[in-house]
Amino acid sequence: MSTTQRSTILAGIDGSTYSAAVTDYAAWVAIKLQAPLKLLHNIEHRDTPPLMDLSGSIGLGSREELLEELTSMEERRSRILLEQGKAMLQEASQRALESGCPQPESLQRHGSLEETLVEMEEEIRVLVVGIRGEGHENRENQVGAKLESLIRSLHRPVLVVNRPFEQPPERIMIAYDGGEVSRKALDMVSLSPLYRGLECHLVHVGQGERESEQLQEGAAILKQAGLQTTCAELKGDVQEQLESYYHQHDIELMVMGAFGQSRLRELLFGSLTQRMLINSNIPLLLLR
Repeated sequence: MSTTQRSTILAGIDGSTYSAAVTDYAAWVAIKLQAPLKLLHNIEHRDTPPLMDLSGSIGLGSREELLEELTSMEERRSRILLEQGKAMLQEASQRALESGCPQPESLQRHGSLEETLVEMEEEIRVLVVGIRGEGHENRENQVGAKLESLIRSLHRPVLVVNRPFEQPPERIMIAYDGGEVSRKALDMVSLSPLYRGLECHLVHVGQGERESEQLQEGAAILKQAGLQTTCAELKGDVQEQLESYYHQHDIELMVMGAFGQSRLRELLFGSLTQRMLINSNIPLLLLR
């Protein structure tokens, strides 16, 4: 694998109110990891409905004129979106430069965002996106329409931004259940320079002797990596306890494994990842 692969911090930029915060968080990650920052604006293709069958009411020439007009309108729309995207990228690039991130790269792509990201997956180290995209910012009781599918499709860390960037995070919280995805997330945290110098809270919700042992094992991994670690073992509803903990301890970023349960279990009981995405008011770094 070349050194350019899996090295880029990729920020998804659109016209939403989250774009500024996405840029700020992405710049922070890039600076901490000493990695290049790439700003992506993706233009989705709009499905143009087929012309209805007007053979009984207008002639062939009229139908061809309508089709030409629709094609012309779509071309004008594409040009406008392209120019708007360039302006967004220019603004984001300047913002990143002012944050101390050197030479951010800008990129525009056409097509499905999910397909674009899957194609770029090999070069992504961390993806930074807003919780909701352009036109959906006010839907606070749901995540972006494509966010869950995007997270499931990629096997890269995804930082989901849901509030403005005020200062570099100092206290992070790792939601830990001892499962395979959770242990993998813990290993990633212990090896990454992103978390150096931060106060790490390792939080487990549950009870039992085995769970306590797993929590201590997890804490040992973090401490061995030189991370300042605080452990907490809580009881009760997982979502409620995690939210209560980050409020009480002024946590600024939560790290958790994403969609670690089977799809059947998620269908029956719901996904903790999805519930946290909807209800959390601090950014979530989701690890696969």
